[in-house]
Amino acid sequence: MRILFFSHYFPPEGNAPASRTHENASRWVKAGHQVTVITCVPNCPDGVVYEGYKNKLYQREFIDGIDVRRVWTYIAANEGTVKRILNYVSYMASAILFSFFVRRPNVIIATSPQFFCGWAGAISSFLRRIPFILEIRDIWPESIVAVGALRKSLLTRFLEWMELKMYASADHIVTVGDGYRRKLLQKGVAEDKLSVVMNGINRDLFEPREPDAALKSKWKCDGKYICSYSGTIGMACGLTIMLDAAEKLKERGIDDILFMLIGDGAMRKELTAQALQRGLDNVIFTGRQPKEMMPAFLSITDVSLVHLRKSDLFTTVMPSKIFEASGMAKPIINGVEGFAAEFIQNAGAGINIEPEKSDQLIDALLKMKNNPVVSQSCGMSGRAYVTTFFDRDKLAQDYLNVIEKVAKVRLNDHE
Repeated sequence: MRILFFSHYFPPEGNAPASRTHENASRWVKAGHQVTVITCVPNCPDGVVYEGYKNKLYQREFIDGIDVRRVWTYIAANEGTVKRILNYVSYMASAILFSFFVRRPNVIIATSPQFFCGWAGAISSFLRRIPFILEIRDIWPESIVAVGALRKSLLTRFLEWMELKMYASADHIVTVGDGYRRKLLQKGVAEDKLSVVMNGINRDLFEPREPDAALKSKWKCDGKYICSYSGTIGMACGLTIMLDAAEKLKERGIDDILFMLIGDGAMRKELTAQALQRGLDNVIFTGRQPKEMMPAFLSITDVSLVHLRKSDLFTTVMPSKIFEASGMAKPIINGVEGFAAEFIQNAGAGINIEPEKSDQLIDALLKMKNNPVVSQSCGMSGRAYVTTFFDRDKLAQDYLNVIEKVAKVRLNDHE
């Protein structure tokens, strides 16, 4: 088949949507299919174009056999509402335009977020009369209201109307977790129109290894018990919890626990300034790191923190960093309620805490630190669970089965 995939993000960007799209698409190519991805020039999260790239009108490259078409967008950092919307809308317009330069595909897929990326797929599908699969990774605009980026208004009601229209335009919807599936059912999407294909573990990249001594030395964390958070440092993450816990540990005279925030995002500068103001020398910000460095950073991690702000919406979320940490047999402290908490409990992969409760984070940290047998058991149990049930190769094939079914059903409808 010829598959056209719209994704706002793609490697060398290392965030969750970029990684998921690449992991699936590269496997579909190996299975003999032609995959074209329409994306932006890499610039996430700080709005600075990566070295070796320019924000041209149109450019093309091949990554692991994937035909990658990069289109012009208004570049904006992952902060500020107006500029980000301009970024999203400009991508939608460019992506739709240049989709006509791609040989007629058998199916179009668009991953949302971002919301306007989903609409790029919907409009392109309508104009070219091609089956359309919408991938839902976030419930938008509800999620931006939940983090306070937008208030409930006429604008958000209009966006919610557009959201329902987008769902209706899709021949099929793939979600990344059962929590999202339940949410979409509540919004009136038919059950037979939904499939769940979760994120998973790339076993070639994330596997147990010895701590990277050079990396520990570089960041001056020898002899420290490291609690790390890796990924986007955004408004939804609620990472003030790490600063609060760090401050309370200092007050208690516990100086051998180090908090490491690996990544970048809209809140990194503010959190860095807060840590400096509060004199938190037990907190390190590494800034954005290449995706290929994540296994090395996880190798020096003693316990991995997964956290989102307390919100009913986030009970549907299943953060992909859970799979990466578990793949490397790292125990997890999870501050995401709902589906993610159920997953951690079923996997025996770590300890669940209530979001935004720094005292609970400290208790969980000390339990892991002072009970290495428990910590190791959680890590090994989590690895066994994700490698057994969430292998990327199997999940990519499951997704491919959905694609083939949708393309065939749509073809039959026109016969």
